[in-house]
Amino acid sequence: MAQGKRISADIDSGALQAIKHMGAQAKLARTHAGEGQAAAAARLGVHVQTVARIESGEPGVAIGHVLGMLALYGIATKLLLPGDDQPTA
Repeated sequence: MAQGKRISADIDSGALQAIKHMGAQAKLARTHAGEGQAAAAARLGVHVQTVARIESGEPGVAIGHVLGMLALYGIATKLLLPGDDQPTA
C-alpha cells in the first residue's frame, strides 16, 4: 500500500477521484452479480488482494487489472480527452 500512496502524490485529484469511482463501480457490479472477491480474482487471473485494491480505489493497481475487472461485469469505459465533447472508446 505504501506504493499506492507514493504514486498518488503525483496524480491529479480528479484522476484519483475517477480511480476511486471505478473501484466502487467494480465492487457494486461484483456484489450485484453475487460473486465474492475470490471468484472475481479467479476469473480475472489475479490475487484476491488485487481485487480488494481495485475496489478500494488504490491508484497503484495496474490499469489493465482495473479495466479487466470492469469488463468482467459488463462495465464499459470511455475516455474523454481535454477539449473533446465526445468520449473516445
